[in-house]
Amino acid sequence: TWPSYRVPVILPQSTLNLDKPQFDAEARLEVVSPCGPACHKSSPLPTYEEVKNYLSYETLYANGSLTETEVGIYILSNSGDESQGKSRTKRQIYGYDSRFSIFGKDFLLNYPFSTSVKLSTGCTGTLVAEKHVLTAAHCIHDGKSYVKGAQKLRVGFLKPKLKDGSKGANITNSAMPEKMKFQWIRVKRTHVPKGWIKGNANDIGMDYDYALLELKKPHKRKFMKIGVSPPARHLPGGRIHFSGYDNDRPGNLVYRFCDVKDETYDLLYQQCDAQPGASGSGVYVRMWKRQNHKWERKIIGIFSGHQWVDMNGTPQDFNVAVRITPLKYAQICYWIKGNYLDCREG
Repeated sequence: TWPSYRVPVILPQSTLNLDKPQFDAEARLEVVSPCGPACHKSSPLPTYEEVKNYLSYETLYANGSLTETEVGIYILSNSGDESQGKSRTKRQIYGYDSRFSIFGKDFLLNYPFSTSVKLSTGCTGTLVAEKHVLTAAHCIHDGKSYVKGAQKLRVGFLKPKLKDGSKGANITNSAMPEKMKFQWIRVKRTHVPKGWIKGNANDIGMDYDYALLELKKPHKRKFMKIGVSPPARHLPGGRIHFSGYDNDRPGNLVYRFCDVKDETYDLLYQQCDAQPGASGSGVYVRMWKRQNHKWERKIIGIFSGHQWVDMNGTPQDFNVAVRITPLKYAQICYWIKGNYLDCREG
């Protein structure tokens, strides 16, 4: 069952205009961090002032202008519990490759796969509202500077390619997957938390590797709601799911699910097979929604990607997802709705 969370309120306090960015960073699809699960668990919890700082955010507009918004936080919730667990060292593709390429418009254009979109900078995003896409911050900002292409950022929707004027005959033979093409929509504005920008992908930066994009026009597809990430032991089967546009399978949407191996308050560590390009994918689970008496899928995290961690000189690797905590839920929900009253229930 989806647990009920009391969500804090995050409200903008003041907004400053910043200089126009340079857009000179290369989009790196892998993030390196010196801090693994044990290091994260032993690091001190941030103070109220630090959290306010991390949750302040930059907004980039399509015309290149940039603002910084300071926030206030009200009704702080209790800090979540952190389960202890062991993590194993493995490669990005962990033994047998358990990813599934999704073919055929019957699948690709149906929920939940239809909520996955491609960013023009090479990452994946997920539709979370009529005009909003959730993705990883490093897809548009490297921690110091906005990446090339962030100003003219576009979001690609997979559509069937019609053959010589026909209405796209439904080909069910999986040996002949239907040709798909991307239809692109421009991004109107982008929000990135200051925790990512100041952190520059160090141990704290990883915790804030998420961004929200607002499209210039509605996409008219079903989207997936965001939810507060429950502890791993409450996830059905201890598993998470996500679909993304992995680099090694160009033009394919790739779905996978796997067990969560370890978690901290802000991150999930798992060994889902993934390649660069999948970063920014929405990590989701399906649970029972008691109020509505139905099953509901919600995004509980953002796949950050493959992370090398220097453990006393020996590199270990994990695949890491950023958890949507009650604070992050309040922030992202406010970015989407613009009204904190609609963001009270996680």
